[in-house]
Amino acid sequence: MSHTIKNASLATQRVRLWLQMLKAVRTVEGTLRERLRKHYSMTLPRFDVMATLYATPEGLRMTELSDQLVVSSGNVTGIVEKLVEDGLVERQSMEKDRRAHLVKTTDKGRTLMDEVTTVHRGWVDELLEDVSEPDLARAISIMMDIRHAQRK
Repeated sequence: MSHTIKNASLATQRVRLWLQMLKAVRTVEGTLRERLRKHYSMTLPRFDVMATLYATPEGLRMTELSDQLVVSSGNVTGIVEKLVEDGLVERQSMEKDRRAHLVKTTDKGRTLMDEVTTVHRGWVDELLEDVSEPDLARAISIMMDIRHAQRK
């Protein structure tokens, strides 16, 4: 499908925005990844799974978990299996469908995430401390606009 560019200058600016968004995300993500590894021996994907389950104490089905994380169920399964081995999450068979599993954090997992989510929030706050409150609101609005436009 060909796409005619109406305004080449505007298109160039949009590409620059995209590249700056990527660089910013990679910079923050790289720092968070390193700090999680250093302080908690935790990978970022493992943190993402734990944080998602931590935010949903009643648990999630594996399909719901992979949908929320926007990753394949195969990737989530491997992480969940390791978290089960470490006693941080548990899998329970669903009554109505024995093939489906509900995954939730254990007491040990909740205790760990009580600390890690607080520390993580502080790290993000520190990494973005130079962004003013009005700029934060505008940036959030722009990101939501971009995401919403892609659903059309």
